[in-house]
Amino acid sequence: MLNKEKISEYEKKLRAGKTELLLKIEKYSEAEDFGDDIDHSEEEANESESFANRMAIAQTMKERVNEIDIALNRIHLGSYGVCEQCGKEISDEVLNLVPESNLCADCKSNR
Repeated sequence: MLNKEKISEYEKKLRAGKTELLLKIEKYSEAEDFGDDIDHSEEEANESESFANRMAIAQTMKERVNEIDIALNRIHLGSYGVCEQCGKEISDEVLNLVPESNLCADCKSNR
């Protein structure tokens, strides 16, 4: 079982990751200034694709922020580091790579 010191380390890591992601989301969500050249449909298509890609990236980051919030809540509830599927402890190896993980390595590989 994770001790308080280790949980505190993961909490700091989660909070730092969340802050970094929120800054990136803000950056990716800002509207780009594509200019007003409307006579080139190929350029418009490229601009639309670029905008769609930025929004997709921002959405993926928002989903990760949500996962971090869930992990922070699990810390608060005292269930952090326990696999939600099988109830076994999630290894430090997994939590060091993905501190918001809610599944152990075995359950992740079975998905």
